[in-house]
Amino acid sequence: MKKDKYFLVVPASGTGKRFNSKIPKQYINLDNGLTILDQCLKVILSNEIISGFIVALDKKDTYFKFSKFAKHSKLISTVTGGKERFHSVLNALNSLNDIAKPNDWVLVHDAVRPCIKKEDIAKLIEEVAGDKVGGILANKVVDTVKQKNINGLISTVDRQKLHLAQTPQLFRFGILKEAIKGVVEQNRHITDESEALECLGHSYRIVDGSSSNIKITTKKDIDLANYFLNQ
Repeated sequence: MKKDKYFLVVPASGTGKRFNSKIPKQYINLDNGLTILDQCLKVILSNEIISGFIVALDKKDTYFKFSKFAKHSKLISTVTGGKERFHSVLNALNSLNDIAKPNDWVLVHDAVRPCIKKEDIAKLIEEVAGDKVGGILANKVVDTVKQKNINGLISTVDRQKLHLAQTPQLFRFGILKEAIKGVVEQNRHITDESEALECLGHSYRIVDGSSSNIKITTKKDIDLANYFLNQ
């Protein structure tokens, strides 16, 4: 029986405008000498199960050609990113049409989560392997969460039901592509791949991730990422 293949998609077309940086944040160097993007790729591609990867880039990107992974043997292609993250992911998925089968797997990872651990990726792959849809890394919420409605009334949310979604998110190629394509056609707005699956009514697995798997949002986060990577 032929084994399912695993592919990696990295949406990396952010331009750094909100980060207030001349350099897109995924190309900023960490203390270890790697860019944030290259650190992500280094860890994920150390899992030999990955057959190939695609990176979605801004149409004016001039940085990726200097990446240590720009000529990597497993780089399938780069694609032009879209207006939103999910457009970029769909462009990447479309480039897999002639390679991936519907039941193959696609890992989608934020280009600015450099502290992802190899063991967390392995755990995600192992725990989701038998699922028909897929799953995500996430952390249980430990803080007390407050909700404020349009009238200013405040209430406490039951945190036992809440998780903070992370990446990688791992889904079957066919289902993921169908879900994101549907989101685009219906002109919906989503913030991650799992939300697209929810729009189709699919359930998926949640696998405990590491709290150190932070997303670089502010310049202070870079200091925190360097701290975690030096542990």
